[in-house]
Amino acid sequence: QVQLVESGGGLVQPGGSMRLSCAASESIRSINLMGWYRQTPGKGREYVAHITRVGGAYYADSVKDRFTISRDNAKNTMYLQMNSLKFEDTAVYYCNAARDYTQYWGQGTQVTVSS
Repeated sequence: QVQLVESGGGLVQPGGSMRLSCAASESIRSINLMGWYRQTPGKGREYVAHITRVGGAYYADSVKDRFTISRDNAKNTMYLQMNSLKFEDTAVYYCNAARDYTQYWGQGTQVTVSS
């Protein structure tokens, strides 16, 4: 069972940048898909981005050209670089891994965009 731990959240001003990390408890080389989702109170979990085992990156329209997803297989870690942050990016961000038809989730990290 893969354990995922997010870090890097916090408070940032609009227009600022932040990088989230998702550390896995074991090698991620065999994990085909890893991704980021976010959730705000009263809403369902929203897709943000995902990255394939070979590095193909895909994004929600709301974050395209502002966020960059990446993975470092040697460090068993996935990242989400967030630039030009907006108020509406405020949410709890969760990392996700899909392997062998099983979904794994981290505990989430809060990102607050506020002036």
